[in-house]
Amino acid sequence: MICPVCKKDMFVVEYKQIELDYCQSCRGVWFDAGELELLLEAGGIEGDKPFLGDVLKSPEAHTPEKKRKCPICTRNMREVMVGGETGVMIDACNRGDGLWFDGGEVASLVKIITAESPEKRGSESEIIGFLTEVFKAPQ
Repeated sequence: MICPVCKKDMFVVEYKQIELDYCQSCRGVWFDAGELELLLEAGGIEGDKPFLGDVLKSPEAHTPEKKRKCPICTRNMREVMVGGETGVMIDACNRGDGLWFDGGEVASLVKIITAESPEKRGSESEIIGFLTEVFKAPQ
């Protein structure tokens, strides 16, 4: 798969039988549809609804950032703010193929999700540890 940011080849990282596409150059991560939910579930952070569906229903954020193309369908993705005004800006394929996170954004999203649910905070360290080790995400 080709990175939608720097256009370099990405490689596959496997975590608990979930295959994520990672770019060593820009440290971005591509989640195919359903993979983010699987990662959260594997870390004990289970949601009630599919995350991608919620993102696609969210209003598009207006930013000066150039739109990125989905690495699956090559169409422009939408930029969506997750977690309120101080949350994380992610790119989502309009067709539902998946989600793009710039370097460090997955860790930021996990922190936002676990902050909203105190009972899920114990699971945060497992996922953040994995992200830090493999994706060099800031803590």
